[in-house]
Amino acid sequence: MFILAGALWGMMYIAFGEPLAGSIPLSYAAISLLSVLLFGLTHRYRFFRFSQLTLILLLPFLLMLSLGGFVNSSAVILWSLICPLGALLFDEPRHAPRWLLAYLGLLVLSGVLQPYVSARDRPLYPTLVTIFFVMNIAGVSTIALALLAYFVDQKDLFLGLLRVEQDKSENLLLNILPKEIAAILKNENRTIADHFAGASIMFADMVNFTPLSASMPPAQMVDLLNEIFTYFDSLVEKYGVEKIRTIGDSYMVASGVPRPRPDHAQLLVRMALEMRDYVSQHTFCGNHKVNFRIGINSGPVVAGVIGRKKFIYDLWGDAVNTASRMESHGAAGKVQITRETYALIKDEFVCEPRGMVNVKGKGEMEVWYVAGAKG
Repeated sequence: MFILAGALWGMMYIAFGEPLAGSIPLSYAAISLLSVLLFGLTHRYRFFRFSQLTLILLLPFLLMLSLGGFVNSSAVILWSLICPLGALLFDEPRHAPRWLLAYLGLLVLSGVLQPYVSARDRPLYPTLVTIFFVMNIAGVSTIALALLAYFVDQKDLFLGLLRVEQDKSENLLLNILPKEIAAILKNENRTIADHFAGASIMFADMVNFTPLSASMPPAQMVDLLNEIFTYFDSLVEKYGVEKIRTIGDSYMVASGVPRPRPDHAQLLVRMALEMRDYVSQHTFCGNHKVNFRIGINSGPVVAGVIGRKKFIYDLWGDAVNTASRMESHGAAGKVQITRETYALIKDEFVCEPRGMVNVKGKGEMEVWYVAGAKG
């Protein structure tokens, strides 16, 4: 755009009898064209940028002097304003004030030199001066608007990219933490630990995982676990419960945290039954059959986040330990529950009493297997 404007202005000045003035914008057009070609060959952007800003700053000033000052040149020095504007967009922002000071310095110098350059033998015709006033103001305004439009477009582009990255970070955080906890963690610098009077906790663990993993390549074992746990994750979404973590072949889920709900036990048992049925009805990675022990307990827990590095949303309390014992003392392909969970679900599910079981660290406990939903 600058090259075309320089060529047009130069030819017009020459056509109206101002060869010296016309040579200045024509020289700019020629030098700019050469600098563009040089940049294409060398890719030295800093030199290209500096040369362009310098030409845009100085040549309108020289053109103004050759035409006889502000009025006779139709305020052509306004073109120099594009220099600090361009520096703001295409150079480092800290450099823009220097170019602005240089532009203001040329304006002051122009005012000082005005009495010495205004007395010309053959000034341009008043009508021609007016035409160039319109052209100069319109040209500078158009280019300034184009630069601002470029700035707005780039700003919108960068904001869009920033939003994409923020969404990625947000989704990643929500894959680690519940939405409510993530919001607190982003806005508050405190330990998060909330007490819940009623919640249910489930542990599921693959039976004979060690010999199975020894018989399979590690990558295939990872594929098998990924296939199973991905389905379990879909059940977490379906039932609106909270996945706490996976460790090896162990899968831990909680219901009733961080959003309390009265049917926490029922939801978790329904999910456990779907997990049991899915695993029993499918083979994985070819023809491998697997089984899970599943244990559930209900009771009060404390849930929250501790620390600031590689944190997770975790649960603490005797109810959590007991749920883990229900899994480890359970049977393959069975969903084992405690009396606390049984009391909450017995009206909606068929439960088979297993009797008293000696649980490590707990002593004798009465437990049940959940066979399925009633009706």
